[in-house]
Amino acid sequence: MNKKNTRYAASGLIIALVCLFMLASDAFARKQRVVFGGGPAGGTFQVVANAIQVYKPVKMLKDVTVKAQTSAGSVENLRKTDAGRQQMSTVYSGHVWLGRNGKMKNDSKKYTNVLAVAWLYGAPAQLVVRKDSNIYSMKDLVGKKVGVGNAGSGAFANCELFFSHLGVWDKIERNAMGYNDAAAAFGNNQLDAFWLFTAFPSGAVIMAAQTNDIALLDLAADASRSGFFKAYPYFGKLSVPAGTYKGVDYISPSFQDSALWVANAKVPADVVYNLLKLVYSDSGLKHMHESKKTFKKMSLDTGATNIVTPFHPGAERFWKEKGKL
Repeated sequence: MNKKNTRYAASGLIIALVCLFMLASDAFARKQRVVFGGGPAGGTFQVVANAIQVYKPVKMLKDVTVKAQTSAGSVENLRKTDAGRQQMSTVYSGHVWLGRNGKMKNDSKKYTNVLAVAWLYGAPAQLVVRKDSNIYSMKDLVGKKVGVGNAGSGAFANCELFFSHLGVWDKIERNAMGYNDAAAAFGNNQLDAFWLFTAFPSGAVIMAAQTNDIALLDLAADASRSGFFKAYPYFGKLSVPAGTYKGVDYISPSFQDSALWVANAKVPADVVYNLLKLVYSDSGLKHMHESKKTFKKMSLDTGATNIVTPFHPGAERFWKEKGKL
C-alpha cells in the first residue's frame, strides 16, 4: 500500500473511531443518571439508597443508572432533591409536608419540587414509664425527669414538637440523651420516663423492662384530644402490639412519622414508574426485606399509604395501576 492510500486508510479509521465515540457519547448522554440521596454511612436512609443501587435488575437498566450518595439525612435530602442536585432520596414525611408548606424550623422556603414515590417504613413514638408511677397521660409528666432523645436528632425534634403542642415541653426536666443511656438512667431511677421515636421492639425498652416493671403511655389519646393529628397530618396512627415488651400485655396506641422515597418533579415519569415496577416486584421486595429488617413492611399494600403530599406522576400511574390510589 502506497503512502497516499495509507493516509486515506488512517483518515478513514480516525473518522470511524470519532463516529463511534460520538454515538457512544450520545447514548451515554441519553442515559438518565439518578443520584439517590441516603444518609450517614451505616444509617437506614443510606441502606435504602444502597439497596436500590445494587439491585441487579436496576443495575441492568439500559436507560437509567442509579448512584447512591451519602448525606446528613432527611433535611439535606429535602433541599438537594428540591434543587435537583439529587434526583431521588429518602425524606421523612414530616419534612416533606413542612417543607412544602413553608413551615420548616427557621426556613420559610416552600420546597414544592419534592414529590412522593412510596412509603418505606414507619418510625413510631414510644414513651416508657414505671408501672407504679401514677403517670397515665402527658399532663402527668409535669415536673418529671424525662429522657427526650439526643439533641439534634429526629427523636428530639418530634419530642419537642409533641410536648410543645401539649404544653408540657417547658414544664418537664428535659434530659437529652440516646436511647440506651436513657434506659440505663431510667433503670437507676435517674429518669421518670423516656421517649423514643424508633421501630419496635426497641432494645432500649427491652433493657428497661429487665430491671423495672414498665408501662407504655397511650400517646394517640393525647394526640387526638389535642388536635395534634389535624395540626400535623403527616403523622399516622398505629399501636404497639400487646406482648411486645415484658409486662406490657396490652395494646399501646401511638403514632408514627414515615420515611418516604421521593423524587424531584423534573425526573421523567417513566423513570420513576420503571424503578417502582422493579423494586415493588416480588423479587424486588424480597431484596429490600433482606437488606434490613426495618423494610419488612414494604409491600404493594403499604407503598401508597401514610402519604399526605402529592405523588410524582410516575408514582401516581404505578399505584393507580395497582389499585392503591
